Amino acid sequence: MTDSSPVDPAAALVIDVWCELQCPDCRTALDDVRALRARYGDRAELRLRHFPLEKHKHAFAAAQAAEEALAQGKGWEYVEAVLGRVEELDRKGEPFLVEVAGELGLDAEEFDTALVDGRHILIVDADQAEGKAIGVTGTPTYVVDGERLDGGKSQDGLRERVEEIADRALA
Repeated sequence: MTDSSPVDPAAALVIDVWCELQCPDCRTALDDVRALRARYGDRAELRLRHFPLEKHKHAFAAAQAAEEALAQGKGWEYVEAVLGRVEELDRKGEPFLVEVAGELGLDAEEFDTALVDGRHILIVDADQAEGKAIGVTGTPTYVVDGERLDGGKSQDGLRERVEEIADRALA
């Protein structure tokens, strides 16, 4: 999923954020993601990449829901809203995903249909396959200028390492 803000492709750096919307560590990383988006603005594209973990039973549906939110124009807003309420997703499951869509003014009925018809499954599957191919094992994981940084084990100093690589790439 890409951010909807315009990015100059000639100057853009892509920062892939491998995330899972039922992951408490990804919720913790939200502040870092917000800070990176603020710091780099249109010089970098932060892309949400899906890596649903088997231990979280609603993660695959949440990834599909995030893609539907992107299709309806509020991808990152939706991601932040769901991650901010991970416990509710744990308890309520897919109905919660539709509920959040409604709260954000998205077409909740279309969300429900998207989750049933699986229109975004291929995107989620492709992200997960690519993640496995490059060595992603947990979330959050960042890939910046070809360097993979695993935040699933520890997020201490992670934003600083991402910024160091991004600054060097943009220099």
